[in-house]
Amino acid sequence: MRCLGFLRFSVTVVVAALAASSASAENNDNDNNPRQVGGVSCDAATFASVLPASAVVERIEYVSAGGTFGEPLTDLMYPIPPTNLPELCAVIIAVASSPVSVYRFGIFLPAEWNGRFLAIGNGGFGGGINWLDMGAGVRHGFAVVSTDTGHNSTTGDGRWALNNPESKTDWGWRALHGSTLLGKTLVTTYYAKPIGYSYYSGCSTGGRQGLKEVQISPNSYDGVLVGAPAWYTNHLNTWACKIANYNWPADEEKHIDWQNLPPIGAEVVRQCDANDGVSDGIISLPEQCTINYDQLRCGSESNAASDFAASENCLNDAQIGTMQAVYGGYVLDATGEQVMPGFLPGSENQLYTFLNYSEASPYGIGYVRYFVLNDPVFEASQYNDSILTIAEQFDPGNATADDYNLTAFRDRGSKMLLYHGASDGLVPTTAGSLYYERAVQATSGGNVTEARDFFRRLEIPGMQHCGLTTVDAPWALGGASQAASFGNDSYSVPGFVDAQHDMLLALVDWVEHGIPVDQVIATTWNAQTSPASGVLRQRPICAYPETARWDGQGNVDEAASWSCSGGGSGSGSNSSGGDSGTVPHSAGTLSYMNPFSIIVDVFRALPL
Repeated sequence: MRCLGFLRFSVTVVVAALAASSASAENNDNDNNPRQVGGVSCDAATFASVLPASAVVERIEYVSAGGTFGEPLTDLMYPIPPTNLPELCAVIIAVASSPVSVYRFGIFLPAEWNGRFLAIGNGGFGGGINWLDMGAGVRHGFAVVSTDTGHNSTTGDGRWALNNPESKTDWGWRALHGSTLLGKTLVTTYYAKPIGYSYYSGCSTGGRQGLKEVQISPNSYDGVLVGAPAWYTNHLNTWACKIANYNWPADEEKHIDWQNLPPIGAEVVRQCDANDGVSDGIISLPEQCTINYDQLRCGSESNAASDFAASENCLNDAQIGTMQAVYGGYVLDATGEQVMPGFLPGSENQLYTFLNYSEASPYGIGYVRYFVLNDPVFEASQYNDSILTIAEQFDPGNATADDYNLTAFRDRGSKMLLYHGASDGLVPTTAGSLYYERAVQATSGGNVTEARDFFRRLEIPGMQHCGLTTVDAPWALGGASQAASFGNDSYSVPGFVDAQHDMLLALVDWVEHGIPVDQVIATTWNAQTSPASGVLRQRPICAYPETARWDGQGNVDEAASWSCSGGGSGSGSNSSGGDSGTVPHSAGTLSYMNPFSIIVDVFRALPL
């Protein structure tokens, strides 16, 4: 207790100084005349009596309608603050999670509250409060919380974890869990009434966080939106290290330069595009794509419809072996057993995240160096499968979300949507489907129809990691971090703020009105991050096992020309708007790539 008391004092001093410096450096137009909500004011005294001894109010600020809030000077992961916020009370709490670790969380408490709570996830190894996604959530009327996961770093920087088990635990699960529990207490205190429904939204690491919280605390959320979950941490991240050896060193025949990947991807699209009966530049059924490697091989005499085999991008046998290894997943050297599924055809344009780095992806080499071995000089060339065994044994931070029995979550009436881009080149789409299959087996005896009562999976053709596309595929459907692609004043799907087009609103309708999510319509624009450029394509994304089928007559770029069929027995639809909250329409057009994408692109631009 004496240690905690000292830590609390230290945290108070440090964060008070930080808050003071930030306040003096930041210029915002929030006025100082907040109105009371629920009989209480937006000040520290409102929350002091309900905070545990290990927590302190770091910063609290009233934000007037149209204002902004964030930490642009200090938040390495999410430095861009949201703008055009509704009237709200912004609070930052610091919590001592152990004698040597602290996590923080932010919370937006809107004056016009819809009675719902929303927790937001993070990305990669990054540490920072996700203000942008909080801004998108509060525009719907949610009270929104996000944690910094116990540290401050960019997405690919895992150095904070070196010999730091408590911070690993905060990142693995503890910071989100604690922020959810304490965040709910602050919400009920501020509004002086109970929360109606609680939700979660996160992608990538955020997807893993959501699954982990459901597994350790089934009562935390009524609805969970999980995107591209990096749930298999001890397998996925070790494979991200091992896979570097498939492609490096660069002077060997097996090496594929990252600039060759888009032409390879274009040839794969040419081969498999029409498998769904429509030639539209999108591989809609990548699981059914069988690549003809002869048509990729240099000097091939095949009757290919393209001249790829005669181009400068053609592949030798060793390079074909590299691509086969990427598609084949993590295979143990000694036994040939696959312990992690591989990437799908169509993911090639984003595979630079795994194949471009001279010493391996930071998510692979960083995980082994700073999480598993605590050895900052470890090199990818030293990797062998014994490291997987160590990762499985210790599971740093208890981060791996591999509990597949969701019975307690299901039995309380909670619902989950898991979505994944079929062209994801960072977290294999097959990893999402693997978790779904195992959860269906463990919870519903393998009966997908029964599992669909509480758990549904959406696979988005042509969408990359968490969002965006290189093949003009419809991709925007209200997923985590997607709104940030349109600017820091945007939310939902610009121009389509309803349960037909936004997964989060569809999930709300499923939880609160019993309307199952059979499909959500995805959208892309002529310039994919500029809604002002006009809609290019819309298409329904169907809940597994159904897929979208063209009617053979209508415009393939219009959602009305497609329907979901092919194996599902879902009843109902999410076509009615339901009571998802009345929100003002916004069509943000400022093109801003989310921080995750920016940082990946920085890595991509580095000379090798």
